[in-house]
Amino acid sequence: MRRGVRLGIDVGDVRIGVASSDPAGLIATPVETVARGAGDLVRIREIARELDAVEAVVGLPRSLSGGEGPAAAKARAFAAELAGALAPDGTTVRLADERLSTVTAESALRERGRKGKKRRAVVDQAAAVVILQNALDTERGTGRPAGEAVSAPDTADEREP
Repeated sequence: MRRGVRLGIDVGDVRIGVASSDPAGLIATPVETVARGAGDLVRIREIARELDAVEAVVGLPRSLSGGEGPAAAKARAFAAELAGALAPDGTTVRLADERLSTVTAESALRERGRKGKKRRAVVDQAAAVVILQNALDTERGTGRPAGEAVSAPDTADEREP
């Protein structure tokens, strides 16, 4: 198991749930819900710096059959942008299957008595915890990082004269 804090990212159209692991990669805990839109990448980069994160794991929403639809395309695009934002600090980004993460998070919050607005306020963080914990458990079980590596968008053409 690689050492270092990892972030779990649950990307939605309105909110982004963020979770983090301990440096040993044993357990994921909720961190924050970031509003989606202007400044979201900046805030996630700040969180990554504050926690000295080595990696961010972005949830990739797939259908139960494993296919990818519009939500997966949005997650892939966001992950690429995040990879670009985190690359200067040496933080890598991976996409990991997040099937049923929100359903699992909702269920756990209901069991703990969270209702209505209180649950909606933290469900994205809880889903990020599920995504990250699954990735940590997968790596611990297989010896390999979960999911697929994401490259930052190539901006070489923009920098060359």
